[in-house]
Amino acid sequence: MLASLTLLGAIILLGAPSALIFIPWAMITGNATPLYRAAQTIVRIGFRLAGIRVITSGVENVPQHTACIFMSNHVSNLDPPALIPRIPGRTSAFLKRSLMSIPVLGYGMKLGDFIPVDRDGSAESAIASVRAARLVLKKGLHITTFVEGTRSSDGRLLPFKQGPFYLAMETGAPCVPISIYGTETMMAKGSSRIKPGTAHITFHAPLDPGHFVSRKDLMDAMRAAIASGLPERMRA
Repeated sequence: MLASLTLLGAIILLGAPSALIFIPWAMITGNATPLYRAAQTIVRIGFRLAGIRVITSGVENVPQHTACIFMSNHVSNLDPPALIPRIPGRTSAFLKRSLMSIPVLGYGMKLGDFIPVDRDGSAESAIASVRAARLVLKKGLHITTFVEGTRSSDGRLLPFKQGPFYLAMETGAPCVPISIYGTETMMAKGSSRIKPGTAHITFHAPLDPGHFVSRKDLMDAMRAAIASGLPERMRA
């Protein structure tokens, strides 16, 4: 519980003054990068104070000066704040539309070009999200997505959602597989309690959608790449 309170306290104490400075700046200049960088710095500090260590490898695999789609497994609510600050450059991400209504935070996400997703499962919602993501890539921003669509309750890989792979085949953007583990022991699905520990993040060599005949072929290759960086117990 102490780690949870420490992380929350750090985000509130550091986030409030940062929001007062950088949100107006983003509104006036149209440049959300300082806001983005401030948010990532705050998360890094909060993790350190809460006793959460993040070990990252394979960053050299990420193509430089190219908008990529980062595709990761998902085992904990700690995955996004652990991963996003480690991605070179600035990334957008898919998130539940309800999060966009959170005061201050939601507005900051909107300024940061984060992409709201409806969980109604309709084709119209999926098409709208893909359209918004395509525009984000054209701006030169990365997109980060957790391809299972939800957190795994036991850490093992779940079936992948097809939406990110449709986006990849449509845009041709390099797809960077990411393996995450360790966060599942620090904040399990269904729990708000955070424990100190070590998260492991591996960036694998990018996959070129143009080298695959179908979305399924790309999906299978992505699954194999992500699984290769996970402990055996999580690969099923």
